[in-house]
Amino acid sequence: MATHKSSALPWVRKVSYEDNSAPYPERKLQFAVMHETAFVQMLRFERRRAERSGKQFMLVLISSKDFPTESGHLLIDNLTAGISSCTRETDILGWYERDVTLGLLMTEIGKVDELTVSTIMQKVSLSIQRAVSPDRYKWLKLISCVFPQEVATNEEDSLFYPDLSRRHERKIYGHTFKRTMDIIGSLFAIAMFLPAYSLVAALVKLTSKGPVFFRQKRLGRYGREFTFLKFRTMYVDNDQQIHREYVTKLISGDHKLGQGKGVYKLIDDPRITPIGRFIRKTSLDELPQFANVLRGDMSLVGPRPPLPYEYERYQTWHKRRVLELKPGLTGLWQVEGRSRTTFDEMVRMDLKYANMTSLWVDLKILLRTPAAMLSGRGAC
Repeated sequence: MATHKSSALPWVRKVSYEDNSAPYPERKLQFAVMHETAFVQMLRFERRRAERSGKQFMLVLISSKDFPTESGHLLIDNLTAGISSCTRETDILGWYERDVTLGLLMTEIGKVDELTVSTIMQKVSLSIQRAVSPDRYKWLKLISCVFPQEVATNEEDSLFYPDLSRRHERKIYGHTFKRTMDIIGSLFAIAMFLPAYSLVAALVKLTSKGPVFFRQKRLGRYGREFTFLKFRTMYVDNDQQIHREYVTKLISGDHKLGQGKGVYKLIDDPRITPIGRFIRKTSLDELPQFANVLRGDMSLVGPRPPLPYEYERYQTWHKRRVLELKPGLTGLWQVEGRSRTTFDEMVRMDLKYANMTSLWVDLKILLRTPAAMLSGRGAC
């Protein structure tokens, strides 16, 4: 029979399991099961370390969510005993979802291929089968994930990012309020800047051939493509290879760009029209993006949405900027660094904003945005 004992450490629960198959039935084995909050934080830490180092680790999830009746502690404790019998001392066992899903964190396992994953899963599966009855085993679900992986490109992949999904659940009211603020703010801005829309549209049309608006595919949250709107500031039929080459060098950390500073925008871009240079300097080319905010593709505040070919050149940790938040019209980077920062610094600002996002932070960024636009600091 299984019993539970509290550990001296608040983030670990010890499970005592009576091994009736052992020569001495009274013998009890103890296994440490990390509490859910601590385990999810540990997963987050290991995931981010792997994204930078490239060293792989494996996460195995064992879920009893589909069990038809109340499983009780016995099933979970038997699972714990079975899993612990086939793991190393360095592996971490904890609650991925309390009393429903156990997680096994396996670090320092070298190069992981399909054969390695299959071998590990078979070993875990056999150990669990020996620990629980066949009628209970059939209701268990085992899945695995190897990190670092291509950062989630859809909401289903976010299963392996519980720290983000649970942050979303905790802030569901805040996200609803943020969306409401986006709708009201974008409608107000469109109405207020209507004369500016008309003036800029006329200047673009009268000074160069081509459409007034520039439409471009960008990536939103989870890598979803959407049509990004701006006032056209370039000549039509321009060579995009110039920007592709620049972005490649910028993301790779070429510090020769921008006279020693890795600026995010290309200086003295020959594709830009004379009036387009002024429109960019004042950020008036961004005004049509209020329509993107109104449609829900973007938010008023958030990371800038990347181009698909930019995303292809991202390092794994860079890609978190399209996972954690919906892209925004303005953000921490625009008001603090803009194009005067390196690419890595811009990503760090986006991730910093993701960790500190709140209504108050959004309001402060929105209030600082007009000054950044008018000063033209870092714009080009």
